[in-house]
Amino acid sequence: MSVNNLEAFIVAFVRQEVARAGTETRYRQPLVGFAMADDPLFLRLREIAEPTHLLPGDLLPTARSVVSFFLPFAEEVVEANRAARRQVAREWALAYVETNALINRIAQGLIAALAERGVRAAAEPATHNWNPETLVSRWSHKSVAAIAGLGSFGLHHMLITDAGCAGRFGSVVVEAELPPTSGPGVADRVRCRYLHDGSCMTCVQRCPVGALTKDGLDKRRCYRWLLQVAEAFGDLGLADVCGKCATGPCATECAL
Repeated sequence: MSVNNLEAFIVAFVRQEVARAGTETRYRQPLVGFAMADDPLFLRLREIAEPTHLLPGDLLPTARSVVSFFLPFAEEVVEANRAARRQVAREWALAYVETNALINRIAQGLIAALAERGVRAAAEPATHNWNPETLVSRWSHKSVAAIAGLGSFGLHHMLITDAGCAGRFGSVVVEAELPPTSGPGVADRVRCRYLHDGSCMTCVQRCPVGALTKDGLDKRRCYRWLLQVAEAFGDLGLADVCGKCATGPCATECAL
């Protein structure tokens, strides 16, 4: 299979899996991007995120590219969480649980489909692959998406894409070489209104426990709140999620 055909196959695979997901949660059109496995930005993650952050080669020694995809929630999911004020909307909690499972299905399905075509691939879980002491992920799907050019980080530490930040990211490391969708300065492009001109702090204002400020994120305070939410939605599975900071102007689009 040619590089162009493989690229098209991967994009179509992700979109088809989302279209037939069978979840209660609805989605907008998924975004798919690609990064080179030897992009120096992966090494930088060990400096700016986590010293033990995995490299693509740690997941797959023959890695040549990384596939990143974003599943943006439908607007009604965002509106439900926006309207719920301090409490987390059940629709958002369900979307978190269902989408994590869907991302894992997409990743494993893509790995199997590529194997049938003679291409090896590997992936990390959609979530809960972080260090419980530092609360930092050893493989950040959001950071991978930034390297692939899908978006850039905002004040809320979320990645803002052309489809906003309300959704979930996944990624798969592959041994095939795919044309990168990023370029010089793409990951540094400002998409956050606060970082652009200081005109928006909706994410800070909507944080129900004051964990997010313009000076940073108190991860432990945030996580304590997420555990309370998970307890409240125990019937859904592990719904340790809030998402209030992802319901502002950048929720469903790039606001700049």
